[in-house]
Amino acid sequence: MQPDLGPVSATIIGLLILFLGGSVWIGISLFIVGIGGFFFFSDVSFGSIIANVAWNNTSGSAMMALPFFIWMGEILFRSRISADLFRGLAPWMDAIPGRLIHVNVLACTFFAAVSGSSAATTATVGKITVPELEKRNYDHDLSIGSLAGAGTLGFLIPPSMVMLVYGIIGDVSIGKLFIAGFIPGLMIVLLFCGYIFIRCLINPALAPRAEDHYTWKDRLQAIPAIAPVVLLVFLVLGSIYLGWATPTEAGGVGVVGALFFAAVTRSLSWQVFKTSMINSIKTSCMIMLIVMGASYLSNVFGFLGITRALTEYVVSMQLSPYMLIVILTVLYLFLGCLIDGFSMIVMTAPLVLPLVEAAGFDLVWFGIYLVVMIELAQVTPPVGFNLFVISGLNNDSLFRIARAAFPFFLLMVVATVLLTVFPDIALYLPNRMK
Repeated sequence: MQPDLGPVSATIIGLLILFLGGSVWIGISLFIVGIGGFFFFSDVSFGSIIANVAWNNTSGSAMMALPFFIWMGEILFRSRISADLFRGLAPWMDAIPGRLIHVNVLACTFFAAVSGSSAATTATVGKITVPELEKRNYDHDLSIGSLAGAGTLGFLIPPSMVMLVYGIIGDVSIGKLFIAGFIPGLMIVLLFCGYIFIRCLINPALAPRAEDHYTWKDRLQAIPAIAPVVLLVFLVLGSIYLGWATPTEAGGVGVVGALFFAAVTRSLSWQVFKTSMINSIKTSCMIMLIVMGASYLSNVFGFLGITRALTEYVVSMQLSPYMLIVILTVLYLFLGCLIDGFSMIVMTAPLVLPLVEAAGFDLVWFGIYLVVMIELAQVTPPVGFNLFVISGLNNDSLFRIARAAFPFFLLMVVATVLLTVFPDIALYLPNRMK
């Protein structure tokens, strides 16, 4: 007999909130609630599903790419390459209103393009830029706010771990997702830099000119410091888009490239190699556990008919596609205040994707939209992960960091509106892929 889906759904969601609020590991929480859903509300053996879910969600080639990209980011994080990036960008920013605050945005953009991790991007760039900006008497709130906002680009500028996971869950081309993130990512970069430019043009004291004046000779001499990251970006992404390598193979190429450049800069030691490998294994296992748990829970929703019922309900409301996006945006903004961005995607994608497809939206476009929603979650208290990272760097309160990041939060909302009204911002490049 089919159970009443209303109380069942409320029970499952309530238990999930209870476990997550009780600080139980996300992956474990998802599995426990999934097992309970099968045991109490279905006659399906919960044990027979676990093995299939575990194998199907971790054995694919797309998931194999994940550890490589994480390891590549760890190598860059622990070598001298990240510090050289700041040193190389600084001379080019000196003559622009906002000066070195732009380095926060550009350094995050470059590092995001090779790490794929928002946390790694924020931590790496923050360790370098925050002390340097304080030393030069830059406005502290604008410095940490721009870092919190730009650090989220680790999810959008490809390659991205979140895009990999979304591609696996939604059965969407990862190559198309990667290339679709380029123009939206650059759009957000321009919005951030434009805001910093205008703020500092109105009030130059926010970013005072340093006593050192860079010449064109200094700028040209700084190029070799930027070169390793730029070359690594072209090496990894170029091999994917030119069809020379799959995302998994490109991840391996990225690791080899990161090790090579770390060795060239004489910052590769046995300790760096060992620590980066251990941390990448820990992070990969954590992500895979969450993906397996989310897939297992989505099987519960499928067997109980919750996904189908929700889809039919929303379709029966005869919402316009834009109204559906408005509702989803409000939902994701609310969830972003409660759970981290990665959990948002693995927990909601199985439920939301049928609705989105029924409304006629392209799943590649929706993947980029969802990534922007996750970026917003990174800077919304009380669970904004970028806020925790920056607080750990300089001991500022979460409230102060969130307040400083609020203008950049609004700029990402503007980017979401533009992305929705003009979907070709995300689809122009992937539609031209072979």
